[in-house]
Amino acid sequence: MHSSAVFLIEFGAIILGLGLLGRFAGRFQFSPIPLYLLAGLAFGEGGLLPLGTSEGFVAIGAEIGVILLLLMLGLEYTATDLVSNLKTQYPAGLVDAALNAVPGAAMALLLGWGPVAAVVLAGVTWISSSGVIAKVLGDLGRLGNRETPVILSILVLEDLSMAVYLPIVTALLAGAGLAAGSATLAIALGVAGLVLVVAVRYGRHISRFVSRDDPEKLLLVVLGLTLLVAGVAQQLQVSAAVGAFLVGIALSGEVAEGAHGLLSPLRDLFAAVFFVFFGLHTDPASIPPVLVPALALALVTTGTKIATGYWAAKRAGISAKGRWRAGGTLVARGEFSIVIAGLAVTSGIEPRLGPLATAYVLILVIVGPLTARYTEPVATWVTGRSRGSAPAEAGAEPEADAESESTQDRDLVPSPDTGAEK
Repeated sequence: MHSSAVFLIEFGAIILGLGLLGRFAGRFQFSPIPLYLLAGLAFGEGGLLPLGTSEGFVAIGAEIGVILLLLMLGLEYTATDLVSNLKTQYPAGLVDAALNAVPGAAMALLLGWGPVAAVVLAGVTWISSSGVIAKVLGDLGRLGNRETPVILSILVLEDLSMAVYLPIVTALLAGAGLAAGSATLAIALGVAGLVLVVAVRYGRHISRFVSRDDPEKLLLVVLGLTLLVAGVAQQLQVSAAVGAFLVGIALSGEVAEGAHGLLSPLRDLFAAVFFVFFGLHTDPASIPPVLVPALALALVTTGTKIATGYWAAKRAGISAKGRWRAGGTLVARGEFSIVIAGLAVTSGIEPRLGPLATAYVLILVIVGPLTARYTEPVATWVTGRSRGSAPAEAGAEPEADAESESTQDRDLVPSPDTGAEK
């Protein structure tokens, strides 16, 4: 059979299967991400029926999916919002790094892998998945919630930290000297800072440049600009996701609103492809030998991420329910963790690090959407039971707390003006 025909059959079957899985997940009102990942496992390396011709296209589609997810997040907020949130939330970024990087480093040292592997595994456990979290926030209708800017601030701080972390890790893995490592780090920081300054100061001019009268031109210009900036950022050792996010931040007003409507279907398509691609490159046979340490790490860092989100949201004045939602949403790991582990695998410092990172990410990328949805109701149920077991004479106090909570928790209602203000 002709190769193009095989490609069309394979890719068509992937898209059709994703659509059916999405409908199944929607019927039971949960995120389709775990199903997309399991589908990738079934048809990837060591799976039931490995793909051939379409794998290269799926890889490119996966990269576009992450870029579009971050672009759409950026369209929800203005540059002023970003700078304000970063200024107020940087302590949460420090807490996030301390609580979630230390378990990974400790596990590598306990396994006897050495300090370089410890630095790598610290990054794997530290960074939440912006792609997965962006998809979950959209699926659950939480983009307008009061806790969402707190979540995004932590994600952006993590992504910007990658501009510092990745050059350091690359230099350590390559055994580069101090001068070479410092030069790479300086370039990365300079590029990230330049893109941020352009987004904050010249966002209005960029929006004027983009045509908003013709939907076709708007789609082509915004998509082309996003891919161009993301590619240049990645070439200069800065995350493509950061570049895409800042493009979204730079666009405002009617341009942002129009681009959001035009790009939403493309985002959903390529985001689904990203999650399938992640599963395709996971060999199920490599997971059992490292399952115990991966589960231990997943258990510990689920708790530390929930604690991070809860503390950051509390600091921002969010109600108790919003704090639990923020913590549960941050649990998922994904694309950055795999990139970091891939660097270590290529360098050959520790053969077990790759499978451990893959198993760890696979666990949390499945658990993450579940914690995002259920952490808050479970915490509310546990709190309710503890209040219900209080002495009878204290009965009036829980009612007052409940009334106060319902008043505070107006963040459940998304703001209708989020896109318009952009």
